[in-house]
Amino acid sequence: MNPLAATGRATLTVSQTVGEIAFFALDGMFRGLRGPWYPRQILRQMIEIGYYSLPVVGLTAIFTGMVLALQSYTGFSRFEAPGAIPTIVVLSMTRELGPVLAGLMVAGRVGAAMAAELGTMRVTEQIDALLTLATDPLRYLVFPRLVAGLLMLPLLVLVADVIGVMGGYLVSVYKLGFGPIEYINRTFDHLEVQDVVSGLVKAAVFGFIVALMGCYMGYHSRGGAQGVGAATTRAVVTASILILTADYMLTEIFFSR
Repeated sequence: MNPLAATGRATLTVSQTVGEIAFFALDGMFRGLRGPWYPRQILRQMIEIGYYSLPVVGLTAIFTGMVLALQSYTGFSRFEAPGAIPTIVVLSMTRELGPVLAGLMVAGRVGAAMAAELGTMRVTEQIDALLTLATDPLRYLVFPRLVAGLLMLPLLVLVADVIGVMGGYLVSVYKLGFGPIEYINRTFDHLEVQDVVSGLVKAAVFGFIVALMGCYMGYHSRGGAQGVGAATTRAVVTASILILTADYMLTEIFFSR
């Protein structure tokens, strides 16, 4: 019976954790929407998540587009179909690679920073100090981060899509011998609005996940500096796993026919 007992305990633990995270997210959003609002905090988090993440997301996108073009050429040239490279690059970037890679990069950069910041505030009792000043920590600390993640990651992904397609264009035109006009025309031949919209919806979900896990792990950290470090690690790992899981679910919703 020991394996069954261990399985039961693990199931109950996972269920309890999922419930706590869901309640934390709903509580943070509902309290924040009721006000009072803190626009300066929201703007600060939007700049932190969006503007300061542009370099890492842009570099990731352009090299992904370049590698994708090279690998596609290697594969499709065997079947005498190199003309499909522009379509493969733009669909891969807008549907999958743009949102997923941007989400993972932001999880590593922003999710860790959120967990570390809130964790430090928790162990140094700054969050308790907010309560003594009649300031709701969920409204002041959590809600601005959730809103900023929800709004800024789609903008980052939109930029990443453009930069990634540009990377594929540079490699295809200057290395693989495509004509500039031909490449651009083939890029837009099979691109549909649904492809871009699905990627932006994924990005919004991923941004919310990153902010939620960073806030949750940091807000509930315990045990001093060691606890803050553990919370930071859990935030990044959990957000990355949830991003990949949500990516499959959203892909199933958008493209299953």
